[in-house]
Amino acid sequence: MTDEIIPTIRKQRILKLASEGTREDGRKLDQFRPIEIKNNYVEVCDGSAMVRLGATTVIAGVSTDLGEPYPDIPNQGVMITGAELIPMADPSFEAGPPREDAVELARVVDRGIRESQALDVEKLCVTPGELVRLVFLDIHILDNDGNLFDACGIAAMTALATARMHDVDENGKKLETRSPLPIRKIAVPCTFAKIKDYLLLDPSLEEERSADSRLTISTEDNGNICAIQKGEIGGFRVEDVMRAAEISRVKGEEVRQMIKRCV
Repeated sequence: MTDEIIPTIRKQRILKLASEGTREDGRKLDQFRPIEIKNNYVEVCDGSAMVRLGATTVIAGVSTDLGEPYPDIPNQGVMITGAELIPMADPSFEAGPPREDAVELARVVDRGIRESQALDVEKLCVTPGELVRLVFLDIHILDNDGNLFDACGIAAMTALATARMHDVDENGKKLETRSPLPIRKIAVPCTFAKIKDYLLLDPSLEEERSADSRLTISTEDNGNICAIQKGEIGGFRVEDVMRAAEISRVKGEEVRQMIKRCV
C-alpha cells in the first residue's frame, strides 16, 4: 500500500507545482535542465560525445566500416543505431538482450537523424551496388535521471558531427587520411511529459514516472519537424501537439547552437 501512496503524493506535488508554472528543481515548464556536451570523449571511436542533461549522463560512439549495401538502396550507405541500458545506470534496467525500452530509445534517436537526412547516406556510397560505408552508432547510458531520448539524441548527433572516417581509394582500400562524415543538418529532439493538462519539457525521472503520456518532437536546422514519437497510454489534444511543436522549434535551436559550438 505504501508503494502505491508515495507515487500518488509525488504526482500531486508535481501537479501542484505545474499549476504554478514551476517544477521541483525550480525550472519553468518549457525549460531544459543544464546541458553539458563533450565531444571526442572516447578516443578509440571514430567520433564520440558525452552528454549530461541534469543528472542524466550518456555516451554515444560512432565507428565506421565498409560493406555491401542493402539490395533496395544500392547507392546509399547504412547507419545502424543501438542503445544499451545497463543496471549500473538505473536499478530498473536489466542485464541481457535489449529490452523493449532500449529498442524504442534506439529507434527514436535513429528516426530523428534519418528522417531529417542529417547524414547524407548517398555520399557514403563507394561503389554503387558493391561497396558502401557502414556507420555504427552505439549509445550507452551511464546514469538515468529521466529523458534519455533527448540526452541520447544530442549525444548521437554530436558524435556523428565530429566523426572522421578513413578515406578509401578507387579499389575500396582504406587510407591513412580521414575525412568528416557528410553531415548536412543537425537534428535535435525535444521530449515532453504530459501530466493531466500540463506539458513538461525535459522531464526528470520522477516526472516521467508521473506522466500520463510522452511526446518527442525532432526538428532540423530550418525548424521543420522531421519526426514525432508518442509514448505511454495517455493522449494529446491538437493544441497540446501544436504547443509542443512551437516549444521544440525554439528550444531545439538553442540546443542546436550548443552542438555546433562543439563541432
